[in-house]
Amino acid sequence: MFDIRRLKDIRKKLGITQQAFAKRANVSQSLIAKIEAGAIDPSYSNVLKLEQTVNDLTNIKEPSAQDVMNPKIIFVKPDDKVSDVIKVMRKNSISQVIVEEENKIVGLITEGSLLEKDLSKLQQLRAKDVMLDPPPVVANKTKLSVLSAILTQYPLVVIQKESKFVGVATKSDLLNHLV
Repeated sequence: MFDIRRLKDIRKKLGITQQAFAKRANVSQSLIAKIEAGAIDPSYSNVLKLEQTVNDLTNIKEPSAQDVMNPKIIFVKPDDKVSDVIKVMRKNSISQVIVEEENKIVGLITEGSLLEKDLSKLQQLRAKDVMLDPPPVVANKTKLSVLSAILTQYPLVVIQKESKFVGVATKSDLLNHLV
């Protein structure tokens, strides 16, 4: 059980008024004021209500990868022509595409990886010639704070649920969720 004498400090750290806290706890504002002033010793049932309210307010659920991911995953094959890969990227308005072979992610093609090649020879190349290392794969329950840290190092993260690819997340997806 939490220390009822810390109620005022906890409530203030949460940035909530006595009135708002009392409403959430289903008690009166005057009870909160008296407890915080040390004027009364609350009943056990009221202490439980207050403790539950503090727990509810401090255990706000952090969103996870499944909350921000785009469920549409677009794959190309290693032997696809680069010209076809570019058409897929343009058609879907994406700046990177995953290279997949036999249900395994083997690489990633980005606009940058394409531009690093000799543009005059791009038409003769295959996806495997321009792909980068595969992007990271994370579980669908991965917290947003972890996903955000990964996205500072990679342009795209693949989301997996029970060994099945269920979506992708990019910096843009994360920013769209935050707004």
